[in-house]
Amino acid sequence: MPRLQSYTHTIYASYFGYVTQAVVNNFVPLLFLTLASDFSLSLGQITLITTVNFAVQMLVDLLSAKFVDRAGVRRCIVAAHIFAAAGLAGLTVLPSLLPPYPGVLCAVVLYAIGGGLTEVLISPIVENCPTEKKEAAMSLLHSFYCWGHVGVVLISTGFFALFGIENWRALALLWALLPAANAFYFAAVPIFPMAGGREPMRLRDLLRQKVFWLLLLLMVCAGASEQAMSQWASSFAESALHVTKAVGDLAGPCSFALLMGTSRALYARFSDRIPLRAAMMGSAGLCVCCYLLAALSGSPALSLAGCALCGFSVGLFWPGTFSAAAARLPAAGTAMYALMALAGDVGCSAGPTLVGFAAAASGNRLSAGLLPAIVFPVLILIGVPLVKRK
Repeated sequence: MPRLQSYTHTIYASYFGYVTQAVVNNFVPLLFLTLASDFSLSLGQITLITTVNFAVQMLVDLLSAKFVDRAGVRRCIVAAHIFAAAGLAGLTVLPSLLPPYPGVLCAVVLYAIGGGLTEVLISPIVENCPTEKKEAAMSLLHSFYCWGHVGVVLISTGFFALFGIENWRALALLWALLPAANAFYFAAVPIFPMAGGREPMRLRDLLRQKVFWLLLLLMVCAGASEQAMSQWASSFAESALHVTKAVGDLAGPCSFALLMGTSRALYARFSDRIPLRAAMMGSAGLCVCCYLLAALSGSPALSLAGCALCGFSVGLFWPGTFSAAAARLPAAGTAMYALMALAGDVGCSAGPTLVGFAAAASGNRLSAGLLPAIVFPVLILIGVPLVKRK
């Protein structure tokens, strides 16, 4: 197909790529109770859907460090969107072609492969575009995951209200059109060579860089700081306001994602005035305050405010760490982004797990469970200055 010439198209396609990632991670959880009812699934089987999704994404992150540079970035990013579209569409047909639960899991594996590849590739594609203000571009790029998250919740909720939850298969097909269309878009846009056109650093050489291991630690803490609060936001809203789950989802996860996207968009706007290091340290300090407010205030309203404001505080952690890595290790290539995405996903799993175990140990008090998670933004506060020093 004919190729487009402007790198502006590359950035637009990348924006849609992160919206696709938001659909992959957040659409099916809205259907958990419906899937359980339609296919007679237990709570354990429903839980395994999320486990399989993120486990496959982490496996893809790990494997990508080896095969992406050999296969080619364009082929891999187009394939990522095809897998995502196939998985979302597969939700409508695979449970009928196969036994229902294996059919659902097969669809999950397909879109998780797409999600993992997208997570690995989108950031270096934008980082390597010949544009100025790299930190701003990266922050704005990652804000589209937040807008996608909000859009998935709002659009899906509106669709179910208008057409009924029983028509969820039609909505799954509609969501599948987004990655399908973006696959064609990525096939046509220009993609700048990874590592600035230089020979990418060998994986063994990358692993010898001490600053790389520090950056991996920051990525773990970024994912953990974000998800430790985000995954429990709905429960916070329900317990604080005593509202229905639908209202709780809007007051909790939606407000968290909206403020997280706002912080990323604001930094993209003012990045030329605020150094990345100062912005990340300020965000880490605010994040510590948000966790303390949610955990220790004793007021449901203040706890909810701390929960929502935490979304603003964590917004810069993930894209800021990517930008710092690109600046410190410009010749690292896609292997670095793959391993950093893996580290971020490890943090996304570890943060909520720590909160859950701590809450259970303190008599199922969710506010007490949040207290140990303060360690993650504290480590970011300590680690960001060390990256510059290294």
